[in-house]
Amino acid sequence: MKNINIYYRKVKAAGQTIFYRESGNQGDPVILLLHGYPTSSHMFRNLIPILNTHYHVIAPDLPGFGFSTSPSREEFEYTFANLTHVMQDFIDVMKLNKFALYVFDYGAPTGFRLMLNNPGRITGFISQNGNAYLEGLGAAWDPVKKYWASNSQEDRNALRGFVKQEELRFQYFTGVNNSELIAPETYTLDQYFLDQPESDEKQLDLIGDYKNNIALYPSFQEYFRKHQLPALILWGNKDPYFLPAGAAAYQKDLPSATIRFYDTGHFALETHVTEIGEEILEFYAKIR
Repeated sequence: MKNINIYYRKVKAAGQTIFYRESGNQGDPVILLLHGYPTSSHMFRNLIPILNTHYHVIAPDLPGFGFSTSPSREEFEYTFANLTHVMQDFIDVMKLNKFALYVFDYGAPTGFRLMLNNPGRITGFISQNGNAYLEGLGAAWDPVKKYWASNSQEDRNALRGFVKQEELRFQYFTGVNNSELIAPETYTLDQYFLDQPESDEKQLDLIGDYKNNIALYPSFQEYFRKHQLPALILWGNKDPYFLPAGAAAYQKDLPSATIRFYDTGHFALETHVTEIGEEILEFYAKIR
């Protein structure tokens, strides 16, 4: 099979410089890949070569993540509404008039906001451990919920472990049967960006703002019910943050959704990229 290049590019969007990976033929259907916390488009490095034979694949780094600009907190309010504002301008600048979405973790509330704002542009979506239901929130969220309730500095400080190496390794390795499948450059690169000046405060701002995503769950669910988009729900079933019940819940609003579970943790692409890639190709072959 012919090797297709992956290009590493930058574009201005809403005043930010957004790094993105792009591959595939311009005339093919577009899939926009949105990463989660605390990673970047790097998480899609192995998936893109599977998809780019049939699709035009675009994977940006959200502002404050990866190789996109990370403006100071004085210049940029780190909320999911603002991440979406930048991504909205990104899809406009890129002229993505019709596209499917792959959302993961933080990419889910960002992507679902884009879906609300652009109902005529979305052809379908894939959610890989991207939550939209209360049933999906595991006990690992309890310290975060405590901070949401109090908004105290003490409870904010209690969450600082989320940006430390121990927590990062917990996210990557929990639920993984064979740790030798986890490439060390993944968590090493993530930690590099987390260790940049002010990064901890930016990430704590986003963790604090996540409660506003949950407030939008009913709106996301109403969108699902109204539009009945083709949906593929892929889930690492040992994810400590987003439980399998969150995957199953999609069928309440999208009864035709395809749901697949994998015996792994949060970062399912690290252990099951071949299976996930094949599932996506089979799914979209039916609807393209």
